[in-house]
Amino acid sequence: MSQICTSSNYTMKPIITFSCILLFFTTISARSFSDYITPNFTASYLEFIDNFGTFLFSHNRTFKAAIFNPGGQQTSFYLCVIHAASNTIIWSGNRDAPISDSGKMLLSFKGITILDEHGNTKWSTPSLKSQVNRLQLTEMGNLVLLDKSNGSLWESFQNPTDTIVIGQRLPVGASLSSAASNSDLSKGNYKLTITSSDAVLQWYGQTYWKLSTDTRVYKNSNDMLEYMAINNTGFYLFGDGGTVFQLGLPLANFRIAKLGTSGQFIVNSFSGTNNLKQEFVGPDDGCQTPLACGRAGLCTENTVSSSPVCSCPPNFHVGSGTFGGCEPSNGSYSLPLACKNSSAFSFLNIGYVEYFGNFYSDPVLYKVNLSACQSLCSSNCSCLGIFYKSTSGSCYMIENELGSIQSSNGGDERDILGFIKAITVASTTSSNDGNDDKENSQNGEFPVAVAVLLPIIGFIILMALIFLVWRRLTLMSKMQEVKLGKNSPSSGDLDAFYIPGLPARFDYEELEEATENFKTLIGSGGFGTVYKGVLPDKSVVAVKKIGNIGIQGKKDFCTEIAVIGNIHHVNLVKLKGFCAQGRHRLLVYEYMNRGSLDRNLFGGEPVLEWQERFDVALGTARGLAYLHSGCVQKIIHCDIKPENILLQDQFQAKISDFGLSKLLSAEQSGLFTTMRGTRGYLAPEWLTNSAITEKTDVYSFGMVLLELVSGRKNCYYRSRSHSMDDSNSGGGHSSTSSTTGLVYFPLFALEMHEQRSYLELADSRLEGRVTCEEVEKLVRIALCCAHEEPALRPNMVTVVGMLEGGTPLPHPRIESLNFLRFYGRRYTEASTIAEENEYGSVMLQQARSSTTSMPSDSSTRGFSYMSSQNISGPR
Repeated sequence: MSQICTSSNYTMKPIITFSCILLFFTTISARSFSDYITPNFTASYLEFIDNFGTFLFSHNRTFKAAIFNPGGQQTSFYLCVIHAASNTIIWSGNRDAPISDSGKMLLSFKGITILDEHGNTKWSTPSLKSQVNRLQLTEMGNLVLLDKSNGSLWESFQNPTDTIVIGQRLPVGASLSSAASNSDLSKGNYKLTITSSDAVLQWYGQTYWKLSTDTRVYKNSNDMLEYMAINNTGFYLFGDGGTVFQLGLPLANFRIAKLGTSGQFIVNSFSGTNNLKQEFVGPDDGCQTPLACGRAGLCTENTVSSSPVCSCPPNFHVGSGTFGGCEPSNGSYSLPLACKNSSAFSFLNIGYVEYFGNFYSDPVLYKVNLSACQSLCSSNCSCLGIFYKSTSGSCYMIENELGSIQSSNGGDERDILGFIKAITVASTTSSNDGNDDKENSQNGEFPVAVAVLLPIIGFIILMALIFLVWRRLTLMSKMQEVKLGKNSPSSGDLDAFYIPGLPARFDYEELEEATENFKTLIGSGGFGTVYKGVLPDKSVVAVKKIGNIGIQGKKDFCTEIAVIGNIHHVNLVKLKGFCAQGRHRLLVYEYMNRGSLDRNLFGGEPVLEWQERFDVALGTARGLAYLHSGCVQKIIHCDIKPENILLQDQFQAKISDFGLSKLLSAEQSGLFTTMRGTRGYLAPEWLTNSAITEKTDVYSFGMVLLELVSGRKNCYYRSRSHSMDDSNSGGGHSSTSSTTGLVYFPLFALEMHEQRSYLELADSRLEGRVTCEEVEKLVRIALCCAHEEPALRPNMVTVVGMLEGGTPLPHPRIESLNFLRFYGRRYTEASTIAEENEYGSVMLQQARSSTTSMPSDSSTRGFSYMSSQNISGPR
């Protein structure tokens, strides 16, 4: 260029000089604007190439608006709003109509228009009620068209794509749609929709995740939802009365919630120094996304990493076609498209598997056989496969789109058997056969195929009718026999009805064999006795025999079990199955190999370290929070105590016996009402006949926290020995005397809190392996939970936040804890009165006889604890 500009050819100088000036100005990028721009403004990527297409910054340059090419590709450019520091796209205008690098964005008095290189309109804002005065990019990332009165005419926040940011709301009825890929911003096939009761992820109309089912998210109320939002402290769904769902997260200045290209809903934060940090993903199981392993691919959860393992189900191999995933191993078959499949097809058995859509949909048929399920799919051109559960006769159907298959956890007869519809390739290519049949029929000749098939079809229909009549008569006969008392209930009569959500059903003989005729007793309580068992698949279980069942009707019993069986949380003991055969009522739970908390905390087990105690407290709090806020039907446990907190490896805590109060007999129910849980964990409202709410469990949890701190029962027997000087009697020697009595630890904890002497409360067996601050945290939370007025107690979601550190620790209100002083005096008096009372004498004798297992210190020797079973009876 320098040679051209310094040419000695005099006649060319004016022309060359003009060319140099023109080239100079066209290669200089236009200057970006700050805060806002006004109408009659145009921008293209080439005009602002030095700023990578950026033509507008927010006031503090937090966000920028640009004609941008995601992924660095050079073919598709979009109008985008981008978080500058992390270079993250939070909104795009023409996502389904990209332009080239020479396409333009035009701001006029009518709004924004995106034009291609030929001047054709590709995208524009809708008609506005008045003229545009300016386009502003706010510090929250909102692109806003304003009129001359600064009134909003249109906002990008009200037209979300796949992302929301702090300050933005996604109202009920609105949706986020995923992008096709990281470089292609066009709408993908995944959608997050806010309904009046939940946030739902769907793929071609098939639901594969709901926010309410995620154990990390807490439900505070049952209010109707209004909108979803994120802020500096977390992710929330709000209703008219406040927060309905919440996920507390660490403080962050910038946070986004995005529906990713893989179908997962992800919440990220940005610290300012690193890339985006993932804080939440739903679903967190990669196999639960619709196309984790492609169409008909078999997805297995990877226990080592978060990436799932992909393979193919039986009768399938890795495909090479358009859809990826897996194809039928038999080359004579291919996978169909909805309502485009041939009339000639087969059902390929893919074994005992699961499908993401079945978790959130009801069966299309109940109590049918496999043949009826296949017949329904055969008559529906949109059906691409079925899943059949033989134990309940449930028929699930896949329609319109087929996703990935999931490996089954069980693999026995209680799992769901899958079948995929496959069309015969020959029938789609052999069109001459069809034409010959058509010609034969037109010539008046009866088709041979019809002549052969018609009698067969008629015979099948006749047999089906006979079977249905026989089945109906048999069922009516059985029901009549039951009414007349001729038949005692058996496992078979469960087939007479269907209850959605029932867990696996076991025969009594199966459980008898699994427990070796109920040989190994591992626990007992008010609901019955518990035995250790081993199922045929080698899984260890705890089998609970329920005695004196209150619900006599088998269907009522199963209805309650269905409610319990549908409650799933990492900190709740899982109900694996049940037995309702004859008079037998048994529940099959997962086996907790470390036993109950009371055995680990108060018994002869190795001392629990402080971190293990804290983990137990946090796990129990999370489980209770889910029972109170995360379930569709709120559950109040009413008997939280160490005996009902079970431990697994790594001291993971799980709450047991939740939701079983409806299974008590009339006698047991009366006992439960009279004793109101277990003495030592009773909230004051039990004693005053006040309303029982979830705050009753909060009080009991506070009592358990104090026991975790001290390593002893809150009500324990203490014997103190001290010297007495006998010099006054002239003996010149000293003697010893002892005093005994019941000690009420919550009162002692209150007194030490007032004196800020928290280490006095810690278990002496920890020998200094806990700090004053750690003890103070649990004691303050426990005392807040123990407030006399239920309204002053925090809910369990807040308690979880306190334990995790996301919620500031409150100060207990002393005036609401003064009742503990009255309780303490009553316990002291009871220890004296009990000496004269036959019942009390037995109690004290039991207490004194169990002093060997617990530690002692300089001020407390020979102390023992009273088992809660001694007071309220076994639970």
